[in-house]
Amino acid sequence: MIVLDAYAVIAYLRAEPAAGEVRALLQSSTVTLTAVGVAEVLDHLIRIVGTDEEDATLDLAQLGLLDALPVTAALGATAGRLRARHYHRTRCNVSMADCIAAEAARSQEEPLATSDPDLLTVCHLENIGTVVLAGSDGSIWTPPPARA
Repeated sequence: MIVLDAYAVIAYLRAEPAAGEVRALLQSSTVTLTAVGVAEVLDHLIRIVGTDEEDATLDLAQLGLLDALPVTAALGATAGRLRARHYHRTRCNVSMADCIAAEAARSQEEPLATSDPDLLTVCHLENIGTVVLAGSDGSIWTPPPARA
């Protein structure tokens, strides 16, 4: 299984640079979102893109992503601690939803697919497996240099 962050699904639905990579994951792997990821994708599609609510929900259903990983109190607590350890408004602007996805991946012992550089850095520092996707501009994240 691979946990997708919301951006991965949005990139696929909007034909952004990561769309091909996400399509391959959708076709060859068992993929999932967290319940918060579902909310994030729907919010983006409806509020920002202007997609009809039913169409946005149907898009996720057709991808098999409505049966999401639940966000338990324990998962919420670990995600809150993760964000508290790493968040900085200018150096590491990682969202709570992203931290929930990262901790969901860790708890499932599965990788997280994302292109978010801050989230990828947090996962790298925390030894959470990742599938690195192309960013909106086509760039690919690389790990920070090891500290000496």
